[in-house]
Amino acid sequence: MKTIKIKSFIAAFALLFTSVAGYSQISKVDIMATGLTCSMCSNAINKQLKSLSQISDVATDLNTNTFTISFNDNQTVSPKVLKDAVEKAGFFVGSMVLTLSPEATAAQQVAVGDDSLVFIDDKKAGSNQYRVVDKGFVTQKEYKKLAKTYAKHGSYSSENDKVYHIVAL
Repeated sequence: MKTIKIKSFIAAFALLFTSVAGYSQISKVDIMATGLTCSMCSNAINKQLKSLSQISDVATDLNTNTFTISFNDNQTVSPKVLKDAVEKAGFFVGSMVLTLSPEATAAQQVAVGDDSLVFIDDKKAGSNQYRVVDKGFVTQKEYKKLAKTYAKHGSYSSENDKVYHIVAL
């Protein structure tokens, strides 16, 4: 009887973690790039982002230097891959906002491929947009302020490129 209960518990536990990982796909990303001076600059970023096979569409807002990225079905993309594409074009990420599925926001930590998204603030009810607040995903000035604010989170100060800290908007 005990072995049946233990096996049931292990099966339920495994199902819970696989379901969170399965629903963790990022459906949309908004990147505000810094350092752009003209429309040709945004064109360079646009080309770099569109060269990624997981991306289905990139919409550009020249007034705010924001790139809205949509993904192909059942594709996951690491925030680092997107950041690297912007930097490869010669610019920097000033802000990155992820739109997650509602199921993904129910967990405290969400798996996206080999990476993890860690919620470090209270989640707002009904919010599915989260901002990445790690170094390289916000301006240097803002990162210094955030490092003081989130010093209590031990993983925030480490520069682990597999763990991304996100806050609700």
